[in-house]
Amino acid sequence: MSDFYQNGIITTLHNLRQRPLEDLEAELTRFSHTRPMALVLPCLYSELEGPAMPNILEHLCKVPYLTEIIIGLDRADEAQYRRAIEFFRPLPQRHRILWNDGPRLQAIDQQLKAQGLSPREPGKGRNVWFCLGYILASGRSESVAMHDCDILTYDRSLLARLIYPVANPTFNYEFCKGFYARVADGKINGRVSRLLVTPLLRSLKKVYGNLDYLDYLDSYRYPLAGEFAFRKDVINDIRIPSDWGLEIGVLSEMKRNYSNNRLCQVDIADAYDHKHQTLSAGNDEEGLSKMSIDITKAIFRKLATYGIVFNQETFRSIKASYFRIALDFVETYKNDAEMNGLRLDVHTEEQAVELFARNIMKAGNYFLENPMETPFIASWNRVISALPDLLDHFSAAVDADHDSFAS
Repeated sequence: MSDFYQNGIITTLHNLRQRPLEDLEAELTRFSHTRPMALVLPCLYSELEGPAMPNILEHLCKVPYLTEIIIGLDRADEAQYRRAIEFFRPLPQRHRILWNDGPRLQAIDQQLKAQGLSPREPGKGRNVWFCLGYILASGRSESVAMHDCDILTYDRSLLARLIYPVANPTFNYEFCKGFYARVADGKINGRVSRLLVTPLLRSLKKVYGNLDYLDYLDSYRYPLAGEFAFRKDVINDIRIPSDWGLEIGVLSEMKRNYSNNRLCQVDIADAYDHKHQTLSAGNDEEGLSKMSIDITKAIFRKLATYGIVFNQETFRSIKASYFRIALDFVETYKNDAEMNGLRLDVHTEEQAVELFARNIMKAGNYFLENPMETPFIASWNRVISALPDLLDHFSAAVDADHDSFAS
């Protein structure tokens, strides 16, 4: 059970009592009559063969209020796409699988490339972007939730609590971010959020003073959570990164497009565990090393739009301040873990801090060396302006894949 404290500048919706799931779902079913709801699942084919997805599917089959489920499927050949169709066949809701590597959606991508509008690199951001485009093309849903496909502790109450704030017609929230305690198997997880993002935001405040954007990001209890929900009109103008900066990029866009009272975060799970990335200290293109660089670049890019000027000297100050603050956090988490009977390895925690400190400098150097980079995927408003018929072609391509292989 959480407290009821409101920290930061956005609304926090707590889990103050164990409200029966049946009550929540009954209310959401009533909302769905006037505000149809969709779920987006960006996934790799390999996740269908992992331990998490079968349990997620079993829970989703019991969800009564969803109008449609959109699955973005990456890294799948034709045989794997066919198996994915069979995997998701038990879903009672209308569902469509975006076979992103299939010839029909590749043809859609070629149309986008011809206009310079295609996402530049593969990854979760690209997958999510195409799923959001299909939500617009489908036109069936008004409220949309998204969550990851590697959640080992999944329960459908997570989805109910996540989508409730944007589905309730008496609430004015356009966007809702999920949060939870990353504690599993007797230890505290979530290193990138705990040991990179929060200390980095605090160090940026030391160097640049209090900025509204930094206070805003620091208000989110778990800014890197892959679970969020929004109303459909959010999709039109959002510009998101295609790399690991996706979650920070989405939060930044919400700050740009909406006032703080239209945004909230909600406690969606007492326990949460998923696939863990390796630290990858020797490889900047994999694991937590790449993730930390991409996330840091996303924060630097956004601060630059607010007029913040960066140079080598400021990056050195940021790194030095970060290092001290992060090490203090290690001590804090060690004490918190010990009091709760949890494990926390100080050596591996400090190894992560050392890697993140180096990667702050790498992200800063990359930012300075690539001043003309445009890392964001185009908004769907721009795509529709350039290619007015694309959404119709997109919807037809997805349906054609479904009809060709699902019978």
